[in-house]
Amino acid sequence: MSVETLVNKLHWLGHDTFWLEGPPIIYFDPWKLRGKLPIADVILVSHHHSDHCSPDDIQQISGPQTVVVASAPAATKLPGARTMAPGDRLEVLGITVEAVPAYNVNKFRAPGQPFHPKEEQHVGYIITVDGVRLYFAGDTDLIPEMGDFACDIALLPVSGTYVMTAEEAAAAAEVIRPIIAIPMHYGAGIGTGNDGQRFAELYSGEVKLLTAK
Repeated sequence: MSVETLVNKLHWLGHDTFWLEGPPIIYFDPWKLRGKLPIADVILVSHHHSDHCSPDDIQQISGPQTVVVASAPAATKLPGARTMAPGDRLEVLGITVEAVPAYNVNKFRAPGQPFHPKEEQHVGYIITVDGVRLYFAGDTDLIPEMGDFACDIALLPVSGTYVMTAEEAAAAAEVIRPIIAIPMHYGAGIGTGNDGQRFAELYSGEVKLLTAK
């Protein structure tokens, strides 16, 4: 599969929620789902915050064979989920799932208390589908580990406050150097509708702006 083909199969549902046409059908952090959507083969959950780990939304797109994968804190809300921590690797339904770190270095709810602490082991995911590597960052800042990430497509949060700003996300993309970068976690009350465009203006590589559906 080409990188462009995989991007064309990727649908942004707003915030950090995506689904990827299959096989297998893969969802990332399903939240506030609307309309009729296909049943998932695999659901990947980055962390336990309610706008990323929504049991009701997960149930809506789950069938008897759906595999749910989550960070350890999120898995406590999702009976039967497979747990992954940063550094873990899983083969499921013909795809490879790698869990990578996701945490804050300069976003704090109070002094010394980051919104996403490293020790809680929130994750992003790098999945390999037909030879194409897609990185879903989850909620993170620009972190040193990104220098070791290899991917063709990167889904990066850009709104600031809890995650990278557009400027920080552009710097992260320069480190990771995906073939195509796609901004997420902006608009609809989180950041502004211009954050994605700002990211596109700042990053020297190719950016695809998806329209939330």
